[in-house]
Amino acid sequence: MIEIHYFASIRERLACDRETLDTAPPTVAALVDALVERHGETWQRVLRDGRVLVAVNQEVASLQSALREGDEVAFFPPVTGG
Repeated sequence: MIEIHYFASIRERLACDRETLDTAPPTVAALVDALVERHGETWQRVLRDGRVLVAVNQEVASLQSALREGDEVAFFPPVTGG
């Protein structure tokens, strides 16, 4: 099982703050594909936006990053600072 968290504007746009999947897809890209298949078009627009950031186990990751059972994945918008 993997736990997935959605933060800030992504959480608002998807109307979801967290969910779990029973099995871990092999990569973050495969996870995005599974989430789009599960939830539909809005999720495709949000999660496939090239600006969305992802972390696996609280470390910044890429779409090619591998996933394993027990991982925690977070999606969040770009962060700006001042």
